[in-house]
Amino acid sequence: MTPPQQARTDAAATGTLDKATDENFPVAPFFLPRAWRGDLMAVYGFARLVDDIGDGDLAPGGGDARLLGVEDGRSDDKLALLDALEADLHRVFAGSGDGPRHPLMRALRPTVRRCALTPEPFLGLVEANRQDQKVRRYGTYGELLAYCELSANPVGRLVLAITGTASPERIRRSDAVCTALQIAEHLQDVAEDLGRDRIYLPAEDMERFHVTEADLAAPSANASVRALVAFEAERARELLDEGIPLVDSVHGRLKVLLAGFVGGGRAALTAISAAGFDVLPGPPRPTAPRLLREMGAVLRRAHREG
Repeated sequence: MTPPQQARTDAAATGTLDKATDENFPVAPFFLPRAWRGDLMAVYGFARLVDDIGDGDLAPGGGDARLLGVEDGRSDDKLALLDALEADLHRVFAGSGDGPRHPLMRALRPTVRRCALTPEPFLGLVEANRQDQKVRRYGTYGELLAYCELSANPVGRLVLAITGTASPERIRRSDAVCTALQIAEHLQDVAEDLGRDRIYLPAEDMERFHVTEADLAAPSANASVRALVAFEAERARELLDEGIPLVDSVHGRLKVLLAGFVGGGRAALTAISAAGFDVLPGPPRPTAPRLLREMGAVLRRAHREG
């Protein structure tokens, strides 16, 4: 690869990883061991890349598509890009061959080997984004939870695998936290998702609160929309509460990281509440001080209930 090509390749990977600063929770904070930080960022790079493909948010120019081997660098065929990404993922796990093509996938390979990760969580994230291309509405809360099983829960399971702390009970608690984080993100992004012709508010709940799609397209939320958002936010908060024993089940810096995940979700829900549950003008975002306060509250509660 010539130097200019290498520079463009490195820039594509860096641009994707830089999005970690926009998340509701710390992805790989400074206080973690360096090896953990590197492995967590490698997993984040994959998760961000697959989401960017599914959402049509890849950097312009078709660079990622060409890196994945998609003909002519076309970035508009999301299903073809997801197929190409899955093929590159299989190269990550292959014991022989030329190895993965995309730089973020090449960065993932040492993490996979060092932590003995399995393909299933990564394949779940790919399948969730395939589902996004085909399923635009969810009829029931149960259907939404099944989607979160693919779109969110694999991330928590990967964190536990990287840190060597996975157990059936921790995985169950982690799934609750990750599902809550996904619901909170959906609530923040109602208007943005609708712009992509997606609604993650269950249709049965919309009917219960007398909310129509036209209501979601308004500049600001009416009383019915606010009541619906408050209802879904409370569901997410209850799931986060299920995850608090997970924080107390680990020690040291990992305890702080997991408190950051739970605290990040609580901070996002607090921001939604502070906006009067009117998420339509734009996503309510938590402040850094609020995140720190929520992390502290989670640590204190975990210690008290442990």
